[in-house]
Amino acid sequence: MEIKRTQPAWLFATFFGAGYFPKGPGTAGSLAAVLLAIPFVCYDLPAWLLCVASFFLLYPAIAASDIVAREASKKDPQIIVIDEVLGQWLTLAGAQRLNWRSLLIGFVLFRIFDILKPPPVRQLERVPGGAGIVLDDMMAGVYGALVLYAAGWYFY
Repeated sequence: MEIKRTQPAWLFATFFGAGYFPKGPGTAGSLAAVLLAIPFVCYDLPAWLLCVASFFLLYPAIAASDIVAREASKKDPQIIVIDEVLGQWLTLAGAQRLNWRSLLIGFVLFRIFDILKPPPVRQLERVPGGAGIVLDDMMAGVYGALVLYAAGWYFY
């Protein structure tokens, strides 16, 4: 049986194919988000713009995730990684200064919170449809941002 695919939704939800990475697609999505944040370091752009980007793309991410989950007949297909991208950007938005250290620490922090899912991250995962797919990673991103911000006081 062939899966009906709404192409733009699948392209966006998999973050332009990052979700098809064979091992650890969520990590691949997070890494793609970090790579897209490198220009922020190079051009000394403010980290809070990553938060703006996350919230700007929130509704399209929820809609695309909902379509892909429905068409794939799965609650939260691993190939959907737009949630990791937005959550990772939220974590990086907590950096007091974006540099290679904050990108690395932010990457690790987000992956930890995304995997461990402390409350209410796990509870948000239970929200139906695309909202549940995306919102738990956004909350993990908020936790990561808070820790990254606090670490900035200590390390810079």
